[in-house]
Amino acid sequence: MAKQAPIIRSHWHQSIPCLQESPQKFYNNLVEAILQRNIPGIDISRIDYREGGVFSAKRLYLRVQRKEHIFDICAAPFGSGFFFSWWRGEKIGLFWCLVMLIPFLGIPLMTIFRPETYFRHDTGLMFQDSIASAVLEVIDGITKANGLRPLTELERKPIQSDFFKR
Repeated sequence: MAKQAPIIRSHWHQSIPCLQESPQKFYNNLVEAILQRNIPGIDISRIDYREGGVFSAKRLYLRVQRKEHIFDICAAPFGSGFFFSWWRGEKIGLFWCLVMLIPFLGIPLMTIFRPETYFRHDTGLMFQDSIASAVLEVIDGITKANGLRPLTELERKPIQSDFFKR
C-alpha cells in the first residue's frame, strides 16, 4: 500500500491481441522516450506490485515521479496478446494521510490547508500528457514493427477521475 498513490486522478489501459513483447524491452524504450522530453525533476524507477495478497506473485511496473505526481505504467503479456496500462495519482504524504482519517475534521482540514488548485491539476495534466504521449509513441512503434493496426483515437483516451472529490 505504501507504494501506491493515495489519490488516483486518471487511468488508461489497452490490450493488443496477437502481440508478444518483452515488458523489459518496452520499459527500456519508454525510459528513452520519456528522457527525450526533458521533463524537469523526474525520477524513474521500477517497482513491484503484488497481484493480490502478501503471498501472491509480483508484477513489475515502471514508475515515473515528479514531486507529488506519480505515474505507474504496466506492460505485460496476457493470453495471446499484450496488455498496457497506466495510473496517474498524487502522493500526499503520511501526515496528510493521517489528517484525512480524522472523523469529521479530516476533509475540512485538507480543504483549508491543502486546497485543490488549478496549478496542481494543470501540473498533473501536463505531466500526464508528457508521459502518456511517450507510452503511446512506444506502443505505436511496437504495433508498426509487428504489422498491427495502430490504436484508434478512442483507444488512446484516458479515464479521468472526479478531480475535486477526495
